[in-house]
Amino acid sequence: MRITVCSLRQLRHVFQRQQRCVMINNLVAEKPCYFEKCYQIHSSAYRILDQAESNIFKNHPFITTFTRSATSDALKITNRETSGSGPLFEYERRIANGELVDGDSCQVETITELQRLYDELVESADECQLDRNSEKPVRHGWLWSRLLSHPSHSPVKGLYLYGGVGTGKTMLMDLFYDQLPSNWRKKRIHFHDFMLNVHSLLQKHKGLSDPLEVVAGEISGDAVLLCLDEFMVTDVADALILNRLFRHLFSKGIILVSTSNRAPDNLYEGGLQRDLFLPFIATLKDRCVSHEIGSSTDYRRLTSGGQGFYLVGRDLSVFLKKKFQELVGEGTATPQEVEVVMGRTLQVPLGANGCAYFTFEELCDQPLGAADYFGLFKKFHTLALEGIPIFGLSNKAAAHRFVTLVDVIYENKARLLCSADGSPLDLFQKIVTISEAKQLAPRTSSRSRKNDEADLCVDNELGFAKDRTISRLTEINSKEYLEHHAAMLAEKKESVDQNVVEA
Repeated sequence: MRITVCSLRQLRHVFQRQQRCVMINNLVAEKPCYFEKCYQIHSSAYRILDQAESNIFKNHPFITTFTRSATSDALKITNRETSGSGPLFEYERRIANGELVDGDSCQVETITELQRLYDELVESADECQLDRNSEKPVRHGWLWSRLLSHPSHSPVKGLYLYGGVGTGKTMLMDLFYDQLPSNWRKKRIHFHDFMLNVHSLLQKHKGLSDPLEVVAGEISGDAVLLCLDEFMVTDVADALILNRLFRHLFSKGIILVSTSNRAPDNLYEGGLQRDLFLPFIATLKDRCVSHEIGSSTDYRRLTSGGQGFYLVGRDLSVFLKKKFQELVGEGTATPQEVEVVMGRTLQVPLGANGCAYFTFEELCDQPLGAADYFGLFKKFHTLALEGIPIFGLSNKAAAHRFVTLVDVIYENKARLLCSADGSPLDLFQKIVTISEAKQLAPRTSSRSRKNDEADLCVDNELGFAKDRTISRLTEINSKEYLEHHAAMLAEKKESVDQNVVEA
C-alpha cells in the first residue's frame, strides 16, 4: 500500500517533467501576436503537449498500465465499497472513460473526503431534513428559529476544500453536488453571487430589528446543503456580515461545502477590522472539516493552447473590432443598456447577437462590481475587452475589478476576446503579496529608492488572486473551453428553434 502511494507521487513528477521546457521566444508588444503555447510560471516554463506528443505519452503501454493500476490501488485505500453511487464511484467512472487524468493522489484523497460526506448525508438525510418532498415539518424557517430556546446544528459537519489554483477543487465539488439526489434541498452558487443575493435580501428586509436572521431563514428554507465556490473575503462589509449570517445559518441546520484558495486561518488576512471577522473563522472550523488539496498540477494549463482570442500588443483596436464583428455575424452592434440589481443599469458601448464590446477603462476603471458583471453576462455570452494594461500600484483598484470580471466570465462559461499589453503572467508581474515583498532585496545606502521596482503593488488579496486569474485566462483561451462554449451556443439555438417550431 505504501509502495502504491509513493509510486503515485513519483508518477506525478514524471508528468510534470514531461511538461517542462525552455521558453524560446518572448512576446513582442509592438506587433500583434497570439498568446499561445508557452506559459511561464515563476522560474519555470511550461509547454502544452501538442496532439501527437499527447497521444504518444498518453498511449504509452507502460504509462497507461502503471497509472491505471496505481490509481486503482490508491482508490482501494479508502476501504469503502462504492456500490455504484456517490462521487468516488463517479470519479472512478470518469477516469476509466478517459474523461479525467488519473494518477493524482491528492485528488483521490479529496474525493474520498467528499464520499465520506456523501455517505453521512445519505444516512442522516431525514434528520437533516434534506428531502424537499418530506412530509416532516421544515424546522429551519425564521418563525421556528424564534421559538427555539437553543440553537440546533446539523448532525453532519460540512467540508471546506482549499488549495492552489487549477487543482480541481471546483470540479470535485461539482462532481459531488451532481451525485446528490435531485429532490434534496441543495444549492450550488459562486461566492460572489451568493453575497450579492445576501445584500439584495438585506435591502428587502431593511428596517427589521435583525434582518440577517430573516435572511438566514430564507436561505435555509430554500437549501439545507449550501455549496459555495471560490470562498473569498476582500470587502469589509462582507467580512462584518459573514460572522452573524453564518452563525444564524449553522443554527438553522445549514451544511456548508465550499472551495477556496485560502486556508480558513488566512481568510481576510490583513483586512480592515479583521478582529471582528475572527469569530467567523472559529465557527467555520467548528462546523466544517478543513481539507487541503495539495496537488502541484494546474489542470487548467493542460490544454491545447491559445486559439487567437487573446491578442498581445498595442494599437489593436481596429483588429479587435474586426474579430468582434466576425463573432457578431450579420447583426449590427449598437449601444445597449443592461439591468443589473436593485434598479441599476449598465451601459454597453456596443452589443449585438450576445456579444458586447468594452474598452478596459469602460469596464474596469469605473466603480463597477460583481453585480454589474453578473448582470452583463445574463444578456451576453461573449465579451470583447480592449486594452488590458499591466497592473501595478497605480491601477490597483482596476486590477481588483479585472480579477472579479474574470471570475464572473469563468463562472458563466462565457467567451473572452481581448487585447492586452502582455501575456496573462505579464499582467500581474508587479503584483506581490506581503511575504513576497519581504523577500525582495532590502533598501541599503547603495540601493536607493530610484532602483526599486517601479509601480510595485504589495497587496495580499490581489497577490493570492492573481494565480487564479492567470490560470483562468489560460483555460478561457484554450481549444477545449472554446469548443465547449460553441457547443453550448449551438444547444441553446437548437432549443430556441425547437420552441419556435412548437409555437
